[in-house]
Amino acid sequence: MKKVLIVDDDVDVTTLVSKLVERSGYKAMVAKNGVEGMDKVREDKPDLIILDILMPKESGIRMYRELKTDDPLKDIPVIILSAIAKRSFFRSQKVLDEFAGQSVPEPEAYIEKPEEPEELIELMKKILG
Repeated sequence: MKKVLIVDDDVDVTTLVSKLVERSGYKAMVAKNGVEGMDKVREDKPDLIILDILMPKESGIRMYRELKTDDPLKDIPVIILSAIAKRSFFRSQKVLDEFAGQSVPEPEAYIEKPEEPEELIELMKKILG
C-alpha cells in the first residue's frame, strides 16, 4: 500500500486530508511540523508528501528545500497545500536559492487552502497511480 505523509500543524486539516488519503486507498501518516516531517520521511520513505507551508519549528519552505536537495529523498513527489499564495512560496524559494546557491524543482502540485477534496484525490491518484 502506498504511503502518503501529511505535514501540517492544523489538526482539522490533517484529519480531513487523512480521511481523503485513506478513502483513496493509501496509508496516511501525519507530522505536525517540518522537523517531525523530515524524521518520518527518513524513517518511512513515503510515496507522496502533502505539505503545509506555515508551521512552527520548521516551515514547509525549509522542509521542501531540504527534501529537494537530499539525493535519496528528492524524487518523492510533493503536493503543497497552503493558505499562502503560490507566488509567495516561489518567491521564498528564490530567496533561499540566493543563499544556498541551489535552485529547487517545483512541487508536483500547489493547492491553495481551502482545498477542494476532489481536486486533492485526483492529484493523488495521478501521482501515485
